Amino acid sequence: MRQVIRIIMLLALIWIGLLLSGYGVLIGSNVNAAGMGLQCTYLTARGTSTAQYVHSDSGIIGINNCPLLRKSETVIEHG
Repeated sequence: MRQVIRIIMLLALIWIGLLLSGYGVLIGSNVNAAGMGLQCTYLTARGTSTAQYVHSDSGIIGINNCPLLRKSETVIEHG
């Protein structure tokens, strides 16, 4: 029982950290537009957000993988 409470507390702290910082954690990615686009889905404290990147396997033009963390455009209002 103590282990379950600790896990819930840890998840709550992570959620509060994501809420205050405005960052999201990568939860999925799809290659689209004939292999030239990369669509990354991020879990934030306010829901999910999607980012589009130019994609190449070599990474010379664009990126080859989605970043693990991404700053969201919408953060808590300050006052």
